[in-house]
Formats: sequence, C-alpha cells, structure tokens
Amino acid sequence: MSFPLLTATAVLPAVGAIVTAAVPAARRTAAKWLALFFSLATLVLAAVVVVRFEPGGDRYQLTESHAWISDFGVRYELGVDGIGVALLALTALLIPFVILAGWHDADPLEEVNPNRRWRPTQGFFALILMVEAMVILSFEATDVFLFYILFEAMLIPMYFLIGGFGDRAHSGGDEAAATQRSYAAVKFLLYNLVGGLIMLAAVIGLYVVAGSFSLSEIAEARANGSLSIATDTERWLFLGFFFAFAVKAPLWPLHTWLPNAMGEATAPVAVLITAVVDKVGTFAMLRFCLQLFPEASKWATPVILVLALISIVYGALLAVGQRDMKRLIAYASISHFGFIIMGIFAMTSQGQSGATLYMVNHGISTAALMLVAGFLITRRGSRLIADYGGVQKVAPVLAGTFLIGGLATLSLPGLSPFVSEFLVLVGTFSRYPVIGIIATIGIVLAALYVLVLYQRTMTGPVKAEVRSMPDLRVRELVVITPLIALLLFLGVYPKPLTEIVNPAVEHTLSDVQQTDPKPEVEAAP
Repeated sequence: MSFPLLTATAVLPAVGAIVTAAVPAARRTAAKWLALFFSLATLVLAAVVVVRFEPGGDRYQLTESHAWISDFGVRYELGVDGIGVALLALTALLIPFVILAGWHDADPLEEVNPNRRWRPTQGFFALILMVEAMVILSFEATDVFLFYILFEAMLIPMYFLIGGFGDRAHSGGDEAAATQRSYAAVKFLLYNLVGGLIMLAAVIGLYVVAGSFSLSEIAEARANGSLSIATDTERWLFLGFFFAFAVKAPLWPLHTWLPNAMGEATAPVAVLITAVVDKVGTFAMLRFCLQLFPEASKWATPVILVLALISIVYGALLAVGQRDMKRLIAYASISHFGFIIMGIFAMTSQGQSGATLYMVNHGISTAALMLVAGFLITRRGSRLIADYGGVQKVAPVLAGTFLIGGLATLSLPGLSPFVSEFLVLVGTFSRYPVIGIIATIGIVLAALYVLVLYQRTMTGPVKAEVRSMPDLRVRELVVITPLIALLLFLGVYPKPLTEIVNPAVEHTLSDVQQTDPKPEVEAAP
C-alpha cells in the first residue's frame, strides 16, 4: 500500500491545530512557533504532491479510496487533478505568511489578564491551521458527500476567527468594534449556511438519481450513457450546487457578506477568507458543476456570465468609492471573482485556464496587498484612507511594496495577474464578444481605485500622525518579499502553472462537450 500523501497533507495541519491549542497559556510564543512549524511542514508535503503529480498522466492522481459510511454509499475518496494541485499548493504556500503576518494579532487580548485560563493566542493559530486542513482536503475530495462536510465544516473556525479575533483598528471604540465583528461573523455564517443547506438538498437529490456519491463513478456513468438524468432534474440539482458555490465565491448578488467579513477581520484572516477559503467556491464550479451537470451548465451559462459581468463592474465601482482601505480591497476581490467565474463559464480552454491561473494569482496578489495594508493599519490604528498621507517619505519600503501589490491587483503587464486576466478576456471574447468587451471596464476602474488609493495614502504632505511611522521590519519583509518575487516570476514565466493546469482544463471541456471556437479569419499560409 502506497503512502497516503494526500491524507497526510491535510492531517498534518489538523494535528498542528490540536497541538497548538494544547500549549499552556503562558507559552504563547511557543504556540506561534509550533503553528509556523506545522504550516511549513505542510508546505513541504504540498511540494511533494506537486512533484509527484504528472501533468500528462491520469486525470486524478495520488488517489485514495476507503469505505466510510457503507450503508449510504459514502466513501473516503481523494484525488487531485491539475486544478486541485495548483490550489492546494497556493493554500499551503500562503498559510505560513498568514501566520507570520498575524504574529501579534491575538496578543493584546491576553495582555489584559495574563493569568486567565483562556488562551486566545493559541486558539487564533490553531483555528488558522484547522482552516488550512479543511481547505486542502476539500481540494482533494472526490466524494461529493465528503466534500459537502468539509465545505460546511470550514465555516466554524472561520466564524470564530472573524468574530473572536477581529480588527482592533475601529473608529467607534471597543464596544462598537465588538458589535461590528459579531455582525460580520454572523452574516458570514448565515449566508454560507443557507447556501450549504440548499447544496445538501441537491447532494441528496444527486444520490437519489445516481445511487452514488463518487464523482468518478457518476461522471463515468454519465459519459458512457448508463446514467441519464432528466433535464429538469439536472437543472435543479445544478442550481442547488451552484447557489452554494456562488455564495462562497462570492458572486453578485450573494456577495454582501464579504466586505463586512474582510473589513472586521484582521488582515491575515482577511487573506484567509478571500485568497484561500473563497477559492473553494470557484474550484467547486469547475470540479462539480461542470463535471456532474454538463447540460445544465451550458443551459445556465448566459445568466451566469451576466451575473459575473455585473460582479466585475459593480465590485470595481464600489471599490472606487470606498473610504475604508480593507473594504476597498474586498470590493476589488468581488470584481476579480467575477473575472474568474466569467472565465469558467466562457467554456473555452483560454477562459478556464485563465480562470484557474486567476485563482492562484489573485491569491498571491491580494495576500501581498492586504498584508501590507494590515501592516500600515497596525502602525496608524486606522483603516480610513483619509487618515494617511505622505507615507512614502517616512516608510519608502512599505510604500513600495504597497504599490507593487496594488499594481498586481490592477493586472499590470509583467505581474502574474495580467496573464490570467488576459486569458480570461481572450477566452470570453472568442465566444461572447459583447461580454468580453464590457468586462474591460473593470480593468479601467481597477486602475482608478488602485492608483487613487496609493495617491491618497502614500503621496502628498506627510500627515502629523504618520511622521514617526517605522518602515517594514524584518518579519514583515520575510512575509512580503517572497510574495512579490512570485508575482514577478509568474508574470514573466507562467509555464510551470500552465503545464499543470491545461490538461485538467481539457478534461473539463470534454465533460461539457465544448471545443474552442474557430478563428473567423484564418492565418495566411
């Protein structure tokens, strides 16, 4: 029996969460180092998964299958394709930076009463590791019921991270801050629970018509004609799955929980939300919606593309008008998720490859921008853009990294998000030219909100409140430097990602029986 590498990659951070939570209250520094150690060990295992994965091999590799709840046909089945490998690697890569960036985020809670038995620092890092374990396992799960359990279970640690360890840079005082954190956490939980409950009904319906929860078994049965689902039934099941994934993504008009959650969470937790957890929604659209319900996916495509287009423009417009730095980044992310969903449902190889690359590159670029913004907010104690000015004169390295993160967010050529956005637009335009043209408005608006944000915070006269602001420290440089290096590397050489992703995209297109449109003008011989 081969070593269960996929299970180990998910179990390791879960074990780390338990060990970290068990550290005595007085040893909070030890808990931090333990959490960092387990996250780095998970990154090593994720690297082994990437090395072991063969892009030209079987669709799902490193598979594991064991009986679990036999009476209901539920199995513990794991396997990764190129899309799952890319997102697994992204998750394992970002968590160490999230931990380092949040090194002191839970400390003030403990300093009020060092002798109390509750251990907020240990709990903070344990919850982060538990989220990592669940997200990684969700990228590996090929049993629909197993995926559903993980899809719902990750809401619990995220709820406590948002509500219990929120951002302290709040203009309304401690009581108002606690109220807003509680509201954001409950809103996040309720939105996603409703989506999950609708998905549960669809999961049960799928089992009734297919007699199995196994993704590979259902897909194979559909492909060889031994399983036929009535048109109306398939469409209702598709809508049940898609609704839950659209809430998680988030897609307009199911997006309203995200600005609250990101605004009230600490910057590292905000990264965890939008760069890691939300990717489960768009990933699941590719893995489950298109593969299980190909005809319904094509039926729903026109409406989904319109919703994605609204997300792109609406998110960018609201980002332009924001006064809160973190909410601006949240609305920018809504716009970016619109691009991702548009690429998925363009049903072209360029669009879906671009969407997958966008998931990875958006994770890196948003992490870079949000974490630098978090460092800035921690220094000043305010999230309001108007409270800053002239920062580049007193903290040039901080301002420079903030600029690079912002330029990556607007998809500047030479930085990795540009490749993703370009592929999504090309793939969409080749099949839906009007949608592709209108979507470019999002690019123009992105340049507006990013450059105006930089101008208002970093340039101009130095405000009195930022005169003594220190530049980035060593720990903060360790967090940001690798992210910027990745943005530059993948911006000029995306081949390592495309080689892994493209074969999986070809499989997905074959599931929905789609091929790329032929060029209207043939190339000259």
